[in-house]
Amino acid sequence: MKAVKGLRWAIVSMVALATVVNYIDRNALAVMWPGMSEEMGLGKEDYALVLSFFMVSYAFGQSLFGKLFDVLGTRFGFLLSIGVWSISIALHSLVNGVASLAIVRFFLGLGEAGNWPGATKANAEWFPVNERALAQGIFNSGASIGAIVSAPLVAIFYVWIGWKATFILIGLLGVVWMVPWYIIYKAGPDAHPWITPEEREYILSGQRKDIVDVEVEVDNDFAPGWLEMLRYKETWSVILSRFFLDPVWWLFVSWLPIYLADQFGFDVKQIGMFAWVPYVGAAIGSVFGGWLSGRLIRRGWSVNAARKTAIVLGAVVMLPSLLFTAVASTPLSAVLLIALILFGFQVAIGNIQTLPSDFYSGKSVGSLAGLGGTAAVLGVLITIWLVPVMTKESYIPFFVMGAALVPMAIIPVLFLARKIGPVQQKK
Repeated sequence: MKAVKGLRWAIVSMVALATVVNYIDRNALAVMWPGMSEEMGLGKEDYALVLSFFMVSYAFGQSLFGKLFDVLGTRFGFLLSIGVWSISIALHSLVNGVASLAIVRFFLGLGEAGNWPGATKANAEWFPVNERALAQGIFNSGASIGAIVSAPLVAIFYVWIGWKATFILIGLLGVVWMVPWYIIYKAGPDAHPWITPEEREYILSGQRKDIVDVEVEVDNDFAPGWLEMLRYKETWSVILSRFFLDPVWWLFVSWLPIYLADQFGFDVKQIGMFAWVPYVGAAIGSVFGGWLSGRLIRRGWSVNAARKTAIVLGAVVMLPSLLFTAVASTPLSAVLLIALILFGFQVAIGNIQTLPSDFYSGKSVGSLAGLGGTAAVLGVLITIWLVPVMTKESYIPFFVMGAALVPMAIIPVLFLARKIGPVQQKK
């Protein structure tokens, strides 16, 4: 076949599309919960229980699939991950109570977890350093687009064919995605038969050299295993920042439809009209955060300064927006402020998610991305069970908790990752 120009952008677009499907499948339960819970006689505590099953498997799945992607490779890692989650979301159509819902939700979380370490690994394989944050932003925008699309799409399907048929229909989306992925992703850039020689050279020559301090001899091929990786403070900067920051995103992914129903009396149709708005801000933040750090690097900034500038900027946007949302009095003001929160989150998280490929190489990138994802989910699990207790009287504590998490997430990046760049192996 004739060589394809810009093949790396086709690869990251496929990963972003997988993330769109991931979020449609994930958000469907939250969107349809007001109707499903009434039919099955379930309450907010049951929802927290079901969500906990999802998050436990999601935490385990992040580390599991991080290792599987390093062993199986990016092509088959994605096929396995999406195959598991597509079957699981379709099986939601058979649930008849909290127990069966918790089981299928567990396997959904296990499969969906693979999308994140897989995307980080694909990013490290296919992009030079100065484009990685932008590529990560494009991938992360898939989560935002999926959230934008899912609320109105699932609400329309729910009204049209009911919740059971909706789960089956969205389960087919992942199966459809697997066919072009199998055809397009034949190998990495070093061996892919469709890549141009110019693009191959551009990718491979730019993957490490831009972040190496020429005055310091650095092992560019350092790829430690799980246990050895934990000896380095740079590893812990990723783990701790993900632990504290990711719950901010999940507060809205998991609870936004229920917040709109509780705070403003919304039904499923009204949720479909409003719940997509905040994710427009998230989609813009995903691309902007990646573009910003890449732009700064091309202008001569160090990777350390560029990444940290973007991360701090995201925090500066998030913190006051969370506090203002606590006292929002109308649904429009609430969703617009939440759009600002998610904009700042994506500016920060896209750069944090590039750190594994900045620190390590080869078969360690997926593993560290998986460890970071597991830490993130552990943080989310704690907040999941706090929300029903904190929101009995008001949602103000909900937003104050989110605001408190922001500085706690930024401190590890600033003080543990003193200089973002390839980690030198300890002798």
